[in-house]
Amino acid sequence: MASLKDLKNRISSVKNTQKITKAMQMVAAAKLRKAQEAAENARPYAERINNVITNLASSMVGVGDAPELLVGNGREDTVLLVVATADRGLCGGFNTNIVRKAREEIVALEGQGKTVKLFLIGKKGYDQLNRLYHDNIVKFISLKEERKLHAGIAQNIGETITEMFREGEFDVCKLVYSKFVNVMTQDAVANTLIPAIASIDEDNEDTGPDLKGAIYTYEPDEAGILRVLLPRNINTQIFTALLENQAGEMGSKMTAMDNATRNAGEMIDKLTLTFNRTRQAQITSELIEIISGAEAL
Repeated sequence: MASLKDLKNRISSVKNTQKITKAMQMVAAAKLRKAQEAAENARPYAERINNVITNLASSMVGVGDAPELLVGNGREDTVLLVVATADRGLCGGFNTNIVRKAREEIVALEGQGKTVKLFLIGKKGYDQLNRLYHDNIVKFISLKEERKLHAGIAQNIGETITEMFREGEFDVCKLVYSKFVNVMTQDAVANTLIPAIASIDEDNEDTGPDLKGAIYTYEPDEAGILRVLLPRNINTQIFTALLENQAGEMGSKMTAMDNATRNAGEMIDKLTLTFNRTRQAQITSELIEIISGAEAL
């Protein structure tokens, strides 16, 4: 049985931990509001640019000069998985869920005989996937030093991916991240970035606005617009995914720290009860020894 001093030190240690988890919960709650607003504000733009590409794609599919970013290069042998996770832990199963989704994609693709390459964003995803798929990793980026997410980060990542595609390093690109639903729920998803037509086929529910029989006319031509719009769409989808990840990370961290604070409180109650019982037992034992000594005299 632990001594009173050991119990007292342990109670003090758990109380200090509880203060830390409570502070982290409050910080995560404050950051969550801003992160959630940023993620929700980015969604309409991403949906609208996808609608425009959908309308343009309907007239470009099957045309000889259709951009490869739209229709692909005709091969599906090599797949680049862009896996976006957090750079920090203490956020429950947030990172693990994304990595699990990525591993499911890897297993499914390799089962089809395809070569899988990994482009990792975030240290936690790298730490987990590096143990099993070290040879598959071609690029790793950490955002730990970035104070705030901005479009420039996504643009640099998007330009790197686009350049890799043009150099023939892969045929298909998929983005794995966590879509923010609410504080308690974040869904790990895998969306196709390249070719863009595959992403349109995956999202059959989004058919764009009802034009009531009208048609769009574009100037310059559709191919010229797509050459500019498709790289921008990749950057937009990546930036939206990073914002969704940020909101999900803060929501998961707030929930995890709330659970940790409650568990610390329960542990303190149990340790305090044990401390009181141990102290009472010692007092009772000392009284018995005094009474026994007095009776012996």
